[in-house]
Amino acid sequence: MKPVLNTLDVVVADIAASIAFYRHLGLDFQVDPSYAEHAGCDLPNGLHLMLDEEKFTSTARPGWTRAAGSPPIFLAFQFDTPTEVDATYAELVAAGYTGSREPWDAFWGHRYATVLDPDGNGVDLYCPLPGRG
Repeated sequence: MKPVLNTLDVVVADIAASIAFYRHLGLDFQVDPSYAEHAGCDLPNGLHLMLDEEKFTSTARPGWTRAAGSPPIFLAFQFDTPTEVDATYAELVAAGYTGSREPWDAFWGHRYATVLDPDGNGVDLYCPLPGRG
């Protein structure tokens, strides 16, 4: 049997702040009723995205510490049109989140932008440019 990647787990400092950020992308996280420091969201492609506060992670994984360096990870979200990429980037920046790279037409054929979530993780917003793929 080959392993199946079906879940990503992102460690966050403040679960409420992270849920608020990802809500701007249309993600509906459900906080675990047994552990307020853990939340999950089912994505349309079958992937499950989890958020775990640092204190939850350090309890579940003794000896865990946040890695140095920034950003720890990048998540990439595909949109249907360049207009949606631009509008979502503008909405997130207007809501007070840090824009890392303004929308641009990347040489590989995508409209691309990057915003940082509350923990400094890169969140890429992209879509294929018309006629490019």
